[in-house]
Amino acid sequence: MERASSDLDFVIGRHPAVEALKSEQEINKVFLQEGLKSEAIGEIVQLAKDRRLVISTVPKNKLDQMTNRQNHQGVVLAVAAFEYADIDDLFDNAKQRDEDPFFIILDELEDPHNLGSILRTADAAGVHGIIIPKRRAVGLTSVVAKTSTGAIEHVPVARVTNLVQTAKELQKRGVWLFGTDMNGTDYRKWNAKGAVALVIGNEGKGISALLKKTVDEMLTIPMVGHVQSLNASVAASLLIYQGFNSRHPLK
Repeated sequence: MERASSDLDFVIGRHPAVEALKSEQEINKVFLQEGLKSEAIGEIVQLAKDRRLVISTVPKNKLDQMTNRQNHQGVVLAVAAFEYADIDDLFDNAKQRDEDPFFIILDELEDPHNLGSILRTADAAGVHGIIIPKRRAVGLTSVVAKTSTGAIEHVPVARVTNLVQTAKELQKRGVWLFGTDMNGTDYRKWNAKGAVALVIGNEGKGISALLKKTVDEMLTIPMVGHVQSLNASVAASLLIYQGFNSRHPLK
């Protein structure tokens, strides 16, 4: 595992806080907005007490300052920065489930909301791990954690120096790489059985030229409307669930 670059981060919001408290994530302190009472807050308090964590009740403006006025729902956890997995961890995750690997490679994704949304879909569809580059891409931040609604605790994310070299390593280990492009096989024909990795490109530039040359097959999402592009997380969700459908067909 690799520690993120910052020493401290925040988990923001009630559901992400519950997931973090139930996980093995290292938590330093729990901040709750004064005067709040609800079943969700009660569960957070109990989970924090079970882990013998320090609970601080603070004014709302204190939480606003800590979170840059994000929608914290009265709950903020001060946590150790999120840990990154390595490639072997992703393969181990698939092996533990007795399943063929299903990975997502994100090529220089920049929007933390997109990464958080993709994590959420990946968790729902049983993806075994996500691979991101160390440079020119968003990492595991509090915004990503909040957007993922707790999925960040369940989907390992590996951060690598060189995506092209990593892609070639995956291929040597029996993984087929599928990319996304305007020209390619209709994604509805994609059979994702076996060991596969789906490559999602940058929000504006798409997949880099060198990585595109490495991919085994390109997939395209047909569009008949006036806007011939989709948000990266939306496109990823469609493709991930096509992968899920082919791996778990209706009987």
